[in-house]
Amino acid sequence: MHSVLFVCTANQCRSPMAEGLLRLQVGLNNPEWRIGSAGTWTSDGLPATNNAIEVLSELDYDLSDHRSRQVDQHILASHQLVLVMERNHKEALKVEFPKLAGRIFLLSEMIDKNYNIDDPIGGPLVEYQTTANEIEQILKQSFDRIEILSTELD
Repeated sequence: MHSVLFVCTANQCRSPMAEGLLRLQVGLNNPEWRIGSAGTWTSDGLPATNNAIEVLSELDYDLSDHRSRQVDQHILASHQLVLVMERNHKEALKVEFPKLAGRIFLLSEMIDKNYNIDDPIGGPLVEYQTTANEIEQILKQSFDRIEILSTELD
C-alpha cells in the first residue's frame, strides 16, 4: 500500500490539484494508493477554487466534490509520505509534529530541488494551468522516488 498526503495553505488550489494529478497518474481508484490533501491554514469544508476545478476538468478529473480540511496529527500519521508546497509548510509541520518530521518533504525535493510551488490563488486561469503543469512534471519525473517513499511499512 502507498499513501501520500499533499499539503498547501488553504487546501483549495495546489494540494487538491496535486492529489488529482497523482490519482490520474496511478489510475483512478487504484486500491494500492491512498492519496489525500490538507491545508496548514484553512477551515474544513471549503470547495476547491473554480480555476482549480476547471484546470483538472481539462484532464478529465472532477475536483468539484473536493472539500478542504485542516492538517492535524491524525491526517499526517495516516500517510507515509507528506509532500508540501512551500518551505514554510515544511518547517511548520516539522515543528508541530516532530515525531512525523521524517515523512515531510517539499514537493520539489522529489526532483532534488528546493523551491516553493507558487500559489495561484486569486490569479487567472493561466496561472493555475502553469502550477498544475509544474506539479504534474514533478510527479512524473519523481514517480519512482514517490513510490518508494510512500510505501507503508507494517
